Amino acid sequence: MARLSRRAFALAALSTLASAAPGAAAAARRPHRAVTEMRGMWLATVSNRDWPSRAGLTAADQRRELTDLLDKAVHHRLNTVMFQVRPTADAFWPSPYEPWSQYLTGTQGRNPGWDPLGVAVEEAHARGLQLHAWFNPYRIANHTDPGSLVSSHPARKHPDWVVPYGGKLYYNPGLPAVRAFVEQAILDAVAKYPVDAVHFDDYFYPYPVAGQTFDDDDAYDTHGAAFSSRAAWRRDNIDKLVTETAAGIRRVRPGTRFGISPFAVWRNAGTDSRGSDTRAGVETYDDLYADTRTWVRKNWIDYVVPQVYWQIGNSAADYAKVVDWWAGVAEGTGTRLYIGEALYRAGAAGAPAAWQDPAELSRHLTLADRYPQVGGHVYFAAKEVAADPLGALSRVVADHYRQSATPPR
Repeated sequence: MARLSRRAFALAALSTLASAAPGAAAAARRPHRAVTEMRGMWLATVSNRDWPSRAGLTAADQRRELTDLLDKAVHHRLNTVMFQVRPTADAFWPSPYEPWSQYLTGTQGRNPGWDPLGVAVEEAHARGLQLHAWFNPYRIANHTDPGSLVSSHPARKHPDWVVPYGGKLYYNPGLPAVRAFVEQAILDAVAKYPVDAVHFDDYFYPYPVAGQTFDDDDAYDTHGAAFSSRAAWRRDNIDKLVTETAAGIRRVRPGTRFGISPFAVWRNAGTDSRGSDTRAGVETYDDLYADTRTWVRKNWIDYVVPQVYWQIGNSAADYAKVVDWWAGVAEGTGTRLYIGEALYRAGAAGAPAAWQDPAELSRHLTLADRYPQVGGHVYFAAKEVAADPLGALSRVVADHYRQSATPPR
């Protein structure tokens, strides 16, 4: 019998399992998953998405809500939390560089009366959870009014660092001074707390907004002369952020890892033969200037968590095809691959029919388990981990997490 390709084998196996009786997929898998694997959740604080439930709660109530979410992670046999501690050029710890986050007290710069990051690390570790500190490098605010930032904000002290775009404010990634400042602000937390990893998500240069231009002309005129195009210069700016952050982490706290969770399509195959068999409307290489494939292939980061937020069979970006592509990229590298899962889409109004089926996420793990390169999954996000819409996460636990797992180190 001819040897099936990795993709053909995965898709054929998935088809067989999907047509079997309920529970057959779990029964057909190997008896136990690996003892060590990533089982993570993102805990988003921007706009009070997951925590705190609203700004202005007492310190005691904030702490109780936080530990409740950590307990929910343990309940579902997860082992890692990506905790967003710098959502908008602010801080969830006493930073000498940036103001306290408005999402804590309702007022940017106001001391909440406790140290959320310090407590989160302590409480996570007490529960056997890893704590990955999640930073957004360039987003300043979800509005375009610098005057509404606290007077001590670095963006007000350095207005030349700031670019308004798409109804938001961003630091300009093309300025070396900005990059140095961002890295300094991040490494302050790494130096102070025994975080298990530093984590970035998918926000580098902002997602394109139709009819708008990200105005970095002056920075490009000053710093871009050596590059063949503005796009190449922008990618180099982000490459430098990644490599310099990695080096800084190794210097400040050796053994702490560095991971990134990008939008899952590097480039479509129609754009680049090395790309994925997708037709996504955004490509990180061309639109966010994030060369995610190179970061993995060159081992610049310790782990990657592509946000594969589509269902199996999606016409533009099929979960099966995207996972297959990332497995091929990670193969033979030192970069660990985990898959970002859209728990938030389970049962969501307006989501495709597949997401109304509580077994969809479980099928994702069944498919991904056939790739030795895939070392686990991370779920967006903590609010849904707690609520367990449709019982989708409980189904994952029943089918795949029958025993606890040690997080990768």
